[in-house]
Amino acid sequence: MLDYSKKLLSKVSFDRQLFKKELKKSIAWIKKEERLTLQIWCLSTFGHLYKDVIVESFNSMI
Repeated sequence: MLDYSKKLLSKVSFDRQLFKKELKKSIAWIKKEERLTLQIWCLSTFGHLYKDVIVESFNSMI
């Protein structure tokens, strides 16, 4: 599920609202053990565009 989430987020990264929506769904789908891995990947890949969205999404899921 982690790889699928990465592919999906890469495909929707052109739109801020769509990225936020899919990120929240991805966080809910993946195993708790994989959340940190996804968070690190998101920040390293899209942090320059959506750092605030990423941090907010992961903090709201904790």
